[in-house]
Amino acid sequence: MESCPYNFPSLRIISTLKNPLLQRRNKITSNFSTLTRSARCCSITSTAAELSTAEETTAFSYNKFVRFALEETRKHTQLIPSPLQDKYSCLAAMDGKTELQMHSFETPKIRLLRSLSVEGSDGMQVLDFAIFPRAEFDLPIFCANFFTTAVMNIIVLDLNPLHDVMIQQDYKEKYYKQLIRLGIKYAELLPWGGKLTSESIKFFSPIVIWTKFPSSEQKHEILYSAFMDYLKSWLKLMDEASAETDVSRITLNLESQHKYLTWRAEKDPGHQVLRRLVGETRAKEIIKSFLFNGVDELGTKTFTDYFQEYKCDDGTVNQKRSMIGKSFESRPWNTRGEFIGNNLR
Repeated sequence: MESCPYNFPSLRIISTLKNPLLQRRNKITSNFSTLTRSARCCSITSTAAELSTAEETTAFSYNKFVRFALEETRKHTQLIPSPLQDKYSCLAAMDGKTELQMHSFETPKIRLLRSLSVEGSDGMQVLDFAIFPRAEFDLPIFCANFFTTAVMNIIVLDLNPLHDVMIQQDYKEKYYKQLIRLGIKYAELLPWGGKLTSESIKFFSPIVIWTKFPSSEQKHEILYSAFMDYLKSWLKLMDEASAETDVSRITLNLESQHKYLTWRAEKDPGHQVLRRLVGETRAKEIIKSFLFNGVDELGTKTFTDYFQEYKCDDGTVNQKRSMIGKSFESRPWNTRGEFIGNNLR
């Protein structure tokens, strides 16, 4: 997502002491009632999204994306509530109109499946959904970052590569060759959204959907279809994945995921919205401990250890979005999934 210049009211935390998810390994009900249970502390209301082509409204909510994701994942593996659920479950705005809901789970192959969804006034909605594999698996990272207002949507949907697909052709062939057609299908329906920096592009795959579009029921249905298809594709890859036993390769997987988390925790532009929602201090906590959990646990390298070009003379991190100064205004992969952006510099 690009930066989103919206102001939001201050928030208060709603107690979740009686949330059933605090009992981490209790029985997981067949209909994934965790979504409805969390509604006891946060009232989920459908927000009317204004259609740009007509003066009418339609109920639209990212909650159905989350429900689908949990139900579909459960068909493939048992979801166990993460210890993070004890602390991160539900936040509500002081005006009673803006809500944040958080869910987190783990499985034998998934280190963390987590979602943060926001429903605000005037049609503002956010979904930040990700699945991080355990270090024994070199699976891509499922990534869905959606920002919606009554008039505009800013969307990133991808299976973020754990390893560099620009360099490691074997990794690209392993996970993306069979998905190129899927990427082409949705790239046509959801066209490229404009400038994307060289630094950011390294964390995306040839099937990334990066797009902007006016709010409409048709486009929202296409987005939902893309979300379902991409998640199903990721789950199929998960089913086929075998655990790595080579310690050196497990270590590489761990460091690659830590590098990814370090970048996202520092430079993801969507954090602006969260900071305006909950304030600087609480936003930092949610970013590091929930959204990108593992940035403090999976490795010891700092942001400037990984990305030295951002290091200022005083040792602090340069706040620029791009140090290279190059961006891609059109899709830099062709229909065969080959990178055609010349180079990243």
